[in-house]
Amino acid sequence: MILQATNIQKSFGTLQVLKEIDIAIHQAEVVSIVGKSGAGKTTLLQIIGTLLTADKGSISICNTAIEKLNERQLAKFRNEHIGFVFQFHQLLPEFTALENVCIPALIQGKSHKQAQTRAKELLDFLNLSERMQHKPNELSGGEQQRVAVARALINNPSIIFADEPSGNLDMKHKTELHELFFTLRNSFNQTFVIVTHDEGLAQLSDRVITMEDGYIV
Repeated sequence: MILQATNIQKSFGTLQVLKEIDIAIHQAEVVSIVGKSGAGKTTLLQIIGTLLTADKGSISICNTAIEKLNERQLAKFRNEHIGFVFQFHQLLPEFTALENVCIPALIQGKSHKQAQTRAKELLDFLNLSERMQHKPNELSGGEQQRVAVARALINNPSIIFADEPSGNLDMKHKTELHELFFTLRNSFNQTFVIVTHDEGLAQLSDRVITMEDGYIV
């Protein structure tokens, strides 16, 4: 078991968004979380991805109890074990594709040479070797999202969380991105937890978790 979350509860003011959620994710699974807008999907993803703190409950990732980590320990754990892919890429506009991918490795303490070597390998694997020196505004939406995937992979994370990763892409790039997740799972044993409204991606997944009104149904 790579992730185990038990009795996760979260409220914003008087609105209870998550109600006694239990979830378990296995190594090399591609799991989709689906449900209508407002069901609590993104909140759950942010909590199990350590970006948001639950009001109640416990989370274990790679046998580490997340709630026992202080802020500095959590930042280090997140950098070493977790990758993120967001709908709008979140690439830094002033940096090239290569530089964007290197950032998490540099934060981890890798040298520029080590970070660039690994980043080039990933960008080459993702068919972006010709685009490494381009800035985000010079890349297509699909290319930007593949750069974001490379950035998520650079520290060899235990698990990648993706929030509507194909929501901003056209059909061609959407299909390519979905296929990429399964290629990465098959090639690197990579684990993915993906919040999506895309039925095609959900149907491809190993498992679909459906949320409704703050519960898993």
